[in-house]
Amino acid sequence: LASGKTDYLGAFAVCAGSGVEKLALEFEQDNDDYSSIMVKALGDRFAEAMAELTHKKVREWWKYGMSENLSNQDLVAEKYQGIRPACGYPSQPDHTEKDQIWDLLSVSKNIGLDLTESRAMNPGCSVSGLYFSNSEARYFNVGSLGRDQVEDYALRKKWSIDKALKWLSPNLGFDA
Repeated sequence: LASGKTDYLGAFAVCAGSGVEKLALEFEQDNDDYSSIMVKALGDRFAEAMAELTHKKVREWWKYGMSENLSNQDLVAEKYQGIRPACGYPSQPDHTEKDQIWDLLSVSKNIGLDLTESRAMNPGCSVSGLYFSNSEARYFNVGSLGRDQVEDYALRKKWSIDKALKWLSPNLGFDA
């Protein structure tokens, strides 16, 4: 049923770039592990900052939270309207959902960000997920899944039970 309320859902994928890993490797080859770790940490921070900036821009484009007058501290504390959960996190434990984001946004083609067989992002200094604009949206934890939930999920994804067990294994509340 249509509620008459405006709501938005978006997807994103951002990356600090392959240069981060290249520079980190150069430091590793020079036996400078500290600098390599720092470069990777900075790359991760740049990716997170880009995800945050993109979320801010999306809130402006969608014209929600326009009355927010948030300080940098408030932004860091995520006191704005909406959430941006990532695949693999407690509220969205299935990493294969990244496949839909990659297809929808042509991520590999557009920014050179690829997925490994296990759905890790490559290069690693990357962030992807969904944007929910609804003021009621909150982060949550899916928690332990029962066998009936896994069977239902497998049916909806058109997967075998074994495939569902593989991808949802960290959240199983029973012995497979």
